[in-house]
Amino acid sequence: MRAFVFLFALLIAPSWGAAGGNIGNDSFSTSKKILLDQVYFDHRQTFYCDCPFDLKKRVIPSDKYTPKRKTRRSETIEWEHVVPAEAFGRSFIEWREGDSTCVDRKGKTFKGRNCARKASREFRLMEADMYNLVPAVGELNGDRSNYSYAMIPGELREYGACDFEIENRKAEPREEIRGDIARIYFYMDWAYPGHGIVSSKNRKLLESWAKTDPVDAWEIERARRIEEIQGNSNPFVD
Repeated sequence: MRAFVFLFALLIAPSWGAAGGNIGNDSFSTSKKILLDQVYFDHRQTFYCDCPFDLKKRVIPSDKYTPKRKTRRSETIEWEHVVPAEAFGRSFIEWREGDSTCVDRKGKTFKGRNCARKASREFRLMEADMYNLVPAVGELNGDRSNYSYAMIPGELREYGACDFEIENRKAEPREEIRGDIARIYFYMDWAYPGHGIVSSKNRKLLESWAKTDPVDAWEIERARRIEEIQGNSNPFVD
């Protein structure tokens, strides 16, 4: 039944349009606070390493993650965009070229993420969409940067037991969350069409990941909580 629902969602995706996306909260900062307090309050496990963290966003030492570098970011969690903000942000003209409203206090014009955030509500809604945000150790969030996901040969472990590899500007996550990633990508592409989130280049990999890692109980509960707060569903999890 789940396979049918997933296929159905893929087939109808282009016709439903942006009405399926976040239309309420356009604040990334607000989303991060809500996720910590109301979504992950009883499931404080990081996305990539499955290591615990506390209410103050501090990573709790465990055998699931060993820092590559001992820094503040290795000791705290951050909210990671599974589909990087830059990946969809560059589709906005405000990001690429700027906007007449993007002028700082010294009269200097600017562009990039800050301009897209200032001048485009659609960008702010996408940036704040809680379906696309997961808790990650700050070090991994920084190292992943805006790299796309891929399968990387070998099992180089730079973060101890954490099954997360980065090589040649690509990132490979652990098997248990690959389907989650695929369904987030499909959701974002469905909810915000026209931003090139899922391409012919990555669709085959994502479809494979969605099949080999089916929806689990936490993914369903997480989507239920986000829907209750944000007001829209993720049909790829439903």
